[in-house]
Amino acid sequence: MRLFQNSGLARSYRTQLSGLARSKSSFKALRDKFLDERYGASHMLKPVLERASDAFFTNGDDEDLQRAWAREHGMKPQSSLEDILLAQIEEHRTEVFYNLDPIRYPSRFLKRLPGSVRRSLCWRAAPSGSVDFGDYDLILNNFPSILEGYERIGWKGAYFFPAHDPEFTRYAANESRPVDVVFVGGYTQYHATRAAVLETVAEQAGSLNIIYYLDKSRMAALAETPLGWVGPLARHKRPRAIRKVSQPPVFGRAFYDALSKARIVLNGAIDMAGQDRGNMRCFETMGAQACLVSDVGNYPEGMEDGKTARFYETPQDAVRIVQTLIETGEDRSIAGAGYDMVRSVYSKERQWERFQELAS
Repeated sequence: MRLFQNSGLARSYRTQLSGLARSKSSFKALRDKFLDERYGASHMLKPVLERASDAFFTNGDDEDLQRAWAREHGMKPQSSLEDILLAQIEEHRTEVFYNLDPIRYPSRFLKRLPGSVRRSLCWRAAPSGSVDFGDYDLILNNFPSILEGYERIGWKGAYFFPAHDPEFTRYAANESRPVDVVFVGGYTQYHATRAAVLETVAEQAGSLNIIYYLDKSRMAALAETPLGWVGPLARHKRPRAIRKVSQPPVFGRAFYDALSKARIVLNGAIDMAGQDRGNMRCFETMGAQACLVSDVGNYPEGMEDGKTARFYETPQDAVRIVQTLIETGEDRSIAGAGYDMVRSVYSKERQWERFQELAS
């Protein structure tokens, strides 16, 4: 199977990359550096991470990376990112196209794929709005209710899952866990349930060491400048308790390191998948051998309350669970059980086997 995997970058991470001297580096050097950083590695397929000769990977929205390839292959400087991606697929003689960025490259893009591509799959774990994914052979995610929604409108979906990154091994082995609670993710007041949990837990910072690595919304960032001190922007400002424990977002190995220093990683779904749970942070937390504390719901196989994780129902319940775990030390045994589970049930080998089934 000649596999082509395309991904994309979060806005904050793209900003971070743009501050580096990347414009004169080769495509291979930039791509290898990115893969070594492990950003989004839970979704990277085994042949990509192992640099297999018949597997090609790129980030189709990364200007520096894609234009480096275009220069090296004699493409015109004004070539669009879409044209560059198509040229890469054609040169690779791709048979299976797997796209992690279908919002940027929806059905209309598939109509331009070269004839070598016999199967196109994408990952999308959120409602699509007006974007059309219907020409993909399969839309993959691990949220059954979202898959059912796709199927109701005539699209084909299949259950697939993130996997444990073996690079977590040395981070998981860290026995020094100076941070009681870590949260890594986005913050907006519109995700009211999660915002309430974050604020209530943050209020315990007097007795617990808590760090939130927050990716603020644009409105929150603006509200916390002098422009937002008064007027309508003020309502977008993060609560004081959250601001006191917040640090800038972390990515890649810095993110792995942050998880490895935490006893507990706090998680919370946003309102998009009903009662389904199992976002990427669950897999990463267990991979780092931290204790997952997340909201109740329908979790994937192996994620069980009291065994491999703890699940809360309300903000006050989250505080109670966190305090009990820290006081009793039970977080370490749950973290260990979660680590053992995710390495076996969600290994890269099993993920790749499942993908091959779907791609065939």
